[in-house]
Amino acid sequence: MAGTTAPDAGAAAGIALSAPPRGAPVDAYSHIHAAFRWQVPEKLSIAELCCGRWARETPEAPAILFDSDSGCRAQYSFGQLQRAANRLSNALKRLGVEAGDRVALVLPQRFETAAAHIAINQLGAIAMPLSMLFGPEALEYRLNDSQACLAIVDGGALEAVRAVRAQCQALRHVLVVGASDAREGESDWVAALQAEDARFAARDNAADDPAILIYTSGTTGAPKGALLPQRALLGNLTGFIASHDWFGFDPHDPAQRSDAVFWTPADWAWTGGLMDGLLPVLSFGRPILGYQGRFSPEKAFELMQQYRVTHTFLFPTALKAMMKAIPHPGERYTLHLRALMSAGEAVGDAVFEWVGRELGVTVNEMFGQTEMNYVVGNCQRLWPARPGSMGRAYPGHRVAVIDDRGQVCPPGQVGEIAVHRRDGHGDLDPIFFLGYWRNEAATAAKFTGDPMDSWCRTGDMARADEAGYLWYEGRADDQFKVAGYRIGPGEIENCLVKHDAVANAAVVPKPDAERGALVKAFIVLAPGRQPSAQLTAELQDFVRQRLAPYEYPKEIEFLDSLPMTTTGKLQRRVLRQLEADRAAGRAA
Repeated sequence: MAGTTAPDAGAAAGIALSAPPRGAPVDAYSHIHAAFRWQVPEKLSIAELCCGRWARETPEAPAILFDSDSGCRAQYSFGQLQRAANRLSNALKRLGVEAGDRVALVLPQRFETAAAHIAINQLGAIAMPLSMLFGPEALEYRLNDSQACLAIVDGGALEAVRAVRAQCQALRHVLVVGASDAREGESDWVAALQAEDARFAARDNAADDPAILIYTSGTTGAPKGALLPQRALLGNLTGFIASHDWFGFDPHDPAQRSDAVFWTPADWAWTGGLMDGLLPVLSFGRPILGYQGRFSPEKAFELMQQYRVTHTFLFPTALKAMMKAIPHPGERYTLHLRALMSAGEAVGDAVFEWVGRELGVTVNEMFGQTEMNYVVGNCQRLWPARPGSMGRAYPGHRVAVIDDRGQVCPPGQVGEIAVHRRDGHGDLDPIFFLGYWRNEAATAAKFTGDPMDSWCRTGDMARADEAGYLWYEGRADDQFKVAGYRIGPGEIENCLVKHDAVANAAVVPKPDAERGALVKAFIVLAPGRQPSAQLTAELQDFVRQRLAPYEYPKEIEFLDSLPMTTTGKLQRRVLRQLEADRAAGRAA
């Protein structure tokens, strides 16, 4: 990596990662890993990486494209983004926001969200993105736990924030976007920015300074706030470039910037939308499409066609819905995709094959966590993607499967995915979070020993093959035993989705007095299909013929939808608890 002064996208971001020359071996993985070295500069600012330098070099280049289900459309340049951010920085400073303060963002995909992240970072304050889907209880917990001093809130979430404001003693002020009925202690976004200067002297942030506080989904206990430093974005970029096959994001080919357009339905309030979409895209000076509206397969294809989207992150739940609703999109839409990344759950070979056949690209699966994101994945252009595999460690990251003692497992043995604090060269990996907010015990428990020279556990299970590809086996708490056999639900779910009647599936254990547990499947049917005893038997036989005899679901229940986190991840624990309650006579 190089310094932070050159105008080139990669050099200014500190990335010296480039594709091998023509004629390199088909699998260039070893070459890339051996050649890559981290050189993290002492001073590093997300605001400068994602906007400041582009506002100086290419101020008229598009940064944010906006569309909404209300019909509102707009386009904003990097120059406009910087000016809005400067005005907001001045407004926040006037309202008493200082370096280190937490500022909550309850905003959807829109221009103001991007401007808020730049403005908060310029102050040295900490942005805390929160989902528009959060109800009052979820908001109250995070606002109080973080002690946020100010919240920037979209009009659609304003009532939920107002409902808990009296219980959030640290919250001094609310800045309202897209609503005109500001009350006492609230300010209107437009009026606040119009009163401020469009110039602002940004703070000279250090690479280890805190930048973003993201609360985990809370699927296993109370949500924890993962505090990310400025350098975390830098750590994301090697995986981001590779997962999009270098097309449009080669740091040594700025000319590719001319027609690249990125879109993801992933909420910008979450790691997937923010760290896998908004910030990396802006850091390369490319435009990102923000859509404010509900996701649907039809709308996804319409947006990709209309805005000539070249790169996208579509989580498996979205891909499954698109595959079932529109099996042959090429018959209805003209697409321009060059690369597609997916993460959050295992894609499965059914979806993998459909993407290649119908969308004309190979889906590059990626794995990461809020605490250390974008660490494992595929790059079809430079190392062959293997259907069903999570991929290999991205350049700059040292990843392994470890056992309960913290020892690396041999190929083929299932263990826990872990990321080492230092890469293969012994250099500190910039991807890591600073720790859990006000929770030193949880931070310490995440590592096998010294946080600066040890493995960081993910809680996700996998096995590695001889070539270093990882094969996902599910969350550690998702696996269960049936008659002595260990069951990984992902394989069964993937098999069920291959049936044309199944839109989505979740597999959990059902308590059983004789065997301890039975395999239970919850099924969401594809449009036009109806549940029946005949279909149940057909699905059971479908699995029985393709997997081991002990893996077929002894019981199937049809649902209208599966419980999901706001990040699109399946909440198997909800269904496990439902079955446990039923067995104990606590649920109907």
